[in-house]
Amino acid sequence: MSTDSLFAVEPPLATLTFNRPDARNAMTWRMYEALVEACDRADGDAAIRVLILKGAGGKAFVAGTDITQFKDFKAREDGVKYEERLDAVLDRLERVTKPTIAAVQGVAAGGGCAIACCCDLRVATPDSTFGVPIARTLGNTLSAATCSRMLHLLGPSRFKEMMFTGRLVSAADLLAAGVVNRIVDGSVLDRTVRELALEIAANAPLTIRSIKEMTRRLLAKRKLSADEERELIELCYTSADFREGVTAFLEKRSPKWTGS
Repeated sequence: MSTDSLFAVEPPLATLTFNRPDARNAMTWRMYEALVEACDRADGDAAIRVLILKGAGGKAFVAGTDITQFKDFKAREDGVKYEERLDAVLDRLERVTKPTIAAVQGVAAGGGCAIACCCDLRVATPDSTFGVPIARTLGNTLSAATCSRMLHLLGPSRFKEMMFTGRLVSAADLLAAGVVNRIVDGSVLDRTVRELALEIAANAPLTIRSIKEMTRRLLAKRKLSADEERELIELCYTSADFREGVTAFLEKRSPKWTGS
């Protein structure tokens, strides 16, 4: 792992810290790969009972994928391959056999929101916000698997409102919706997450593993095939609006949507 992702083990817990605070922990592919590696290490070490994910700097969990990685998207396959690659990372996180807790302080947007949604539990601070504001920033879309996870957590109406408006949702609203498990002050976030993780780690690991996997398999019934989602991914990633969204984001201006 690079210094952009810090993995530490203190049995029975392991912690992966996304460590690009100057970029609000925006994810590079190297950081996504580090997340997969952390899952592999957690599964391969019997001493690890719980995996904790957090962001450095106190202002963001993860603010999304680093947008500079979209600059060279040109072919029809680029968006599909990106979503497939991201799906593989998120699927690995979802399949890690140990319980996972997202310790969220600040924004969890885009890929960061997706990562938080893939964790088993979410503990947030009062100032934390969650969402995928692509309808007002980039003009791309989500994979069916990511939509499925968020639909389950939020419900169809809340999910569509969040996606249609591009608004970030407060931790308080998501606590009321049952998406966030606890809200605590930032000064005690690490301690609270650690106490929760140790409580879980003290319980029967095979019981926890079976419940986690049964939940995952039940939810997997709601996912689409690759062919069913490909048309909708290509619609957005091959559009002039997506190219305008990326350019506008990097130029720090509002995009001008044309619907083409």
